[in-house]
Amino acid sequence: MTTTNDKLVEVLNDLIEINNDRVVGYEKAADETKQVDIDLQAIFHKMADESRKYKSELVEEVRRLGGEPSRDTTNSGKLYRIWMDAKAIFTGKDRQAILENCEFGEDAAQKAYKMALASDAEIPAETRQLITDQQASLKNSHDIIKKYRDAHKAANN
Repeated sequence: MTTTNDKLVEVLNDLIEINNDRVVGYEKAADETKQVDIDLQAIFHKMADESRKYKSELVEEVRRLGGEPSRDTTNSGKLYRIWMDAKAIFTGKDRQAILENCEFGEDAAQKAYKMALASDAEIPAETRQLITDQQASLKNSHDIIKKYRDAHKAANN
């Protein structure tokens, strides 16, 4: 039998995993970014740090609820990174492709947070506020990536 806390721990662990995906994804993006794209490297490192912070907050909440925090990434995140590696072989590791891949990851993060807030788990007000605040910040990150992607695309057309 699952308890109220078990459902909430599961929801929070899903968010921990999507933040783990973001950390791995942005570290990979920073590594693949050319030295001339120092602006992107700084943004990618900042976004990886952002997810480390969010993960830490979520881990603390899971422990407070008596649960075991996830240390893994999502299965879809692993599949996505395999797909990114295969795509890079054919399209290269140019600025546009990296930004498009990052936006795809940001879309996945937004979806995960929306699903968490819509879940049937009983979420106390302070936990709901934590999730909502993180989601809003991640939406800003999504918009930054989209702005860079759109600007690069416009400059090259």
